[in-house]
Amino acid sequence: MNELRILTKIKNNISQFTEAEKKVGLYILDHPDFIPTMTTRELAQQAEASEASVVRFCKSIGVGSFKMLKVVLAKENTVSEANINNFSLLQTNDTPSSLFHKVTYFNKSAIELTLNTLDQKDFELAVEKIKTAEKIALFGVGGSYPPAIDVQYKLMKLGFNAIASADFHYTVSLLSMMKESDVLFVISTSGKTKEVLELAAFAKDQKVTVIALTALKKSPLYKTADFKLCIPDVEEEHRVGSIASRMAQLNIIDALYLSLFHQIGRKILGPLNKSREQLTKKKKN
Repeated sequence: MNELRILTKIKNNISQFTEAEKKVGLYILDHPDFIPTMTTRELAQQAEASEASVVRFCKSIGVGSFKMLKVVLAKENTVSEANINNFSLLQTNDTPSSLFHKVTYFNKSAIELTLNTLDQKDFELAVEKIKTAEKIALFGVGGSYPPAIDVQYKLMKLGFNAIASADFHYTVSLLSMMKESDVLFVISTSGKTKEVLELAAFAKDQKVTVIALTALKKSPLYKTADFKLCIPDVEEEHRVGSIASRMAQLNIIDALYLSLFHQIGRKILGPLNKSREQLTKKKKN
């Protein structure tokens, strides 16, 4: 039987936990089958740690709560498989059809976990801040840049002045002209990308609000951002590519878009209808 992904994550990060969190992690590694039926208090007692340590441990591994950890373990016990997003995939006998099913399961699980990792208060405050911003700068590098473009496109459709870039120097120049009412929206799954961290720090110096779309874990970006839109930490740093993390990001982006449209949609129906009419004419030509 292949080792479960969440257990691999715990094992790989065990040295980064506090002493209390390490006790919780080691107990879970030794007794993974027991966890889905335990309470927070029972796990704390068995691991010789506090209930608060159990909660902090769950946030450290990116699942948000002990309830969600139990769900993840139960699911992965039912569908136990190797991590499809690392190079161990080359050692399997998967077919395109089996990989399609595994990718679908992987993406679906990440989106469902986001229900628990996304802080509703931060999400609502981020919507309000974007709604009142005069200018919104979006930044991401590598696999985080395409989602930044998606945010820009959706905000532009709603009439916002949104500019996406993967160029550090360009974004520094842009930030230097931004005001306290503006927003820097950064995307980094790891929360450790050097360019993102430097831009976030510069934005804070400019008193520009920083909204971060990142994984729920103790990262420098998580600590820096004013508002955190957190996805589950479901992928390894050394991976084939961004798969489930990207789907979770796009899910949050779509929710942001619809939340903003719900609040301001009536004000922009005219421009939206003009745009649709023009595109309809283009299709007929």
